[in-house]
Amino acid sequence: MNFYFDTYTAYLKSERNLSANTLESYLSDVRQHIEFLLSKNIFDINHSSNAIILSYMLYLEKEDMAPATILRKLSSLRSYYKYLLTQRLIKKDPTTNLQPPKNERKIPSALTFYEATRLLSQPRGKDFKSLRDKAMLELLYATGIRVSELIALNLEDINIKIGWLKCIGQASRERIIPISSAAIHHLENYLKEARNKQVQDKSEMALFVNVHGKRMTRQGFWKIIKQYKESANIDKEITPHTLRHSFAVHLMESGADIRSVQEMLGHSDLSTTQIYSQMQLEMKKDTFIKPHPKS
Repeated sequence: MNFYFDTYTAYLKSERNLSANTLESYLSDVRQHIEFLLSKNIFDINHSSNAIILSYMLYLEKEDMAPATILRKLSSLRSYYKYLLTQRLIKKDPTTNLQPPKNERKIPSALTFYEATRLLSQPRGKDFKSLRDKAMLELLYATGIRVSELIALNLEDINIKIGWLKCIGQASRERIIPISSAAIHHLENYLKEARNKQVQDKSEMALFVNVHGKRMTRQGFWKIIKQYKESANIDKEITPHTLRHSFAVHLMESGADIRSVQEMLGHSDLSTTQIYSQMQLEMKKDTFIKPHPKS
């Protein structure tokens, strides 16, 4: 692997005279970008390109990152690639002529509490799939974790007795999140009555598995969401991220402090979490306006 990360770190420390927080921010942004490159099987920074940087920006958007945060990360990458080009460690700068995302944020969609209850009540059977799907939906709604974090969970990441889960989020940040009693109940049912009977390979550590006893995929969970949306007759676009948004809005409606919500969601910037305050107001407005005869 050739990303010159140590060389760039030494340059920032010796030449830029940055504060400790600013230095760590720069390096954290570059580390996250390198992790993305590795996930795409790119092991040499010279193989990065304008298209790769653009796909990285789109990835950050899909991970629910605020436009202001994406702009900051792009700025960090511009500095990184400019240094590499100046030192002739790369042949061209892939951030050149790249259009950054507009610094505006579309309000995401969330379910009402009634809609969320209907969706979560759809898996009703005692078979493997129903018990697994029920546990996944309940856990997602109870904790607000990302779908990528949900399917990455291992058995050791859950402590049912104490009632918490350990989650590794963006930039490899670890957070501990409490689990509701309802989610714990359905997790216990799944583990006792479904998972252990389905998994043949005892070395498989994934918490949620498919019918073959292997780790559940993001695509697999997407199909589950679509299936239960239809059976619940919810006339609203629902993505795997919708339950995360719903968790945050409903938590704030219950009076939760925005800083606590930020910590549970794993947002690095408070501005990302503040969108849920706006969503809360929009949903209240719809509740009052739609029944009005003049609406």
